[in-house]
Amino acid sequence: MRLSPSIFISIGLLALASSASASAGDRLSEFRNCVANCVDTVCNSRSPPRLPLYLTAFLWDCTQDCDYQCQRLITFQRIEEDKPVLQFHGKWPFKRLLGIQEPASVLFSMLNFVPHYLAFHELRKSLPPDDVRANFFLRKYYLVVTITGMNAWIWSSVFHCRDFVLTERLDYFSAGLTILSGFYFAVVRNFRLDRQEMERARVVFTIVCCLALFSHIFYLSFIKFSYSYNMMANVVIGICQNLLWVYYSIYNYFFTADIYPKQRELWTLWPLWNVILLTLAMSLELFDFPPWMDAIDAHSLWHAATIVPSFWWYKWMTKDAAREAVVKQKD
Repeated sequence: MRLSPSIFISIGLLALASSASASAGDRLSEFRNCVANCVDTVCNSRSPPRLPLYLTAFLWDCTQDCDYQCQRLITFQRIEEDKPVLQFHGKWPFKRLLGIQEPASVLFSMLNFVPHYLAFHELRKSLPPDDVRANFFLRKYYLVVTITGMNAWIWSSVFHCRDFVLTERLDYFSAGLTILSGFYFAVVRNFRLDRQEMERARVVFTIVCCLALFSHIFYLSFIKFSYSYNMMANVVIGICQNLLWVYYSIYNYFFTADIYPKQRELWTLWPLWNVILLTLAMSLELFDFPPWMDAIDAHSLWHAATIVPSFWWYKWMTKDAAREAVVKQKD
């Protein structure tokens, strides 16, 4: 999980939601029999074997290990018989690594954390401080974007390590927070709600966004967890956010040359290019396929495709903030 990958985090949620129900592999009689036999003969034996420390560290128990081993066994048999690989419990039968369920997605999620972390420290040093004379108060909003991004990718990494109800909820809610904070920043930046004369509008908009986030989490946590509702809410907010960044690029490149002399530069189109690039990356989710080398599927490649655009996004952010501050100080 603003323009940078927030909308595409929501598309990832769509892909997860669409596969969250029982999968074809779950319904195979040979898989069910395999799990039942393993549990009876291994887990329910008088002296069940202890799992290795690297498995218990990731909270695997005997029953879950039986499920995993049977997934791998059935998948190997189907490949030998030239039958298609099937999903189990909404996921491909990845080969775990030291107890990690989806190693590739974990790796790419951790790499996605890097640009947000680096940007947080870089922006703290490079962005001009809030300045009443320049009427520039965007610094704190830029930093919030980096913080919510770091949070989202931390929980994405945790969720792909081990899929539990709690880790799933934390991943989904963190993604939702990132998407909403990105939309919040897009509105503040495009309509300059950071300025003192816009304080009333800013306060009202902030309250509305906070109430929307609280209501969304409360509904999903205590009333009904609906994958389809969660997906639609995130996609709608993400699309609105992306439209605002398309507007930013078009307006600032084509219509501000008279306002900001010599400011018609290609970097003002970067948000537009990011929208296009990440939309193409999103298409990976539409062409899901069994994992290469038992580890890399379309979802993990989508995570990989969002890393570089995040660096690009924060480079634009630095340029945009510098221009706004300098221009206002000259005024």
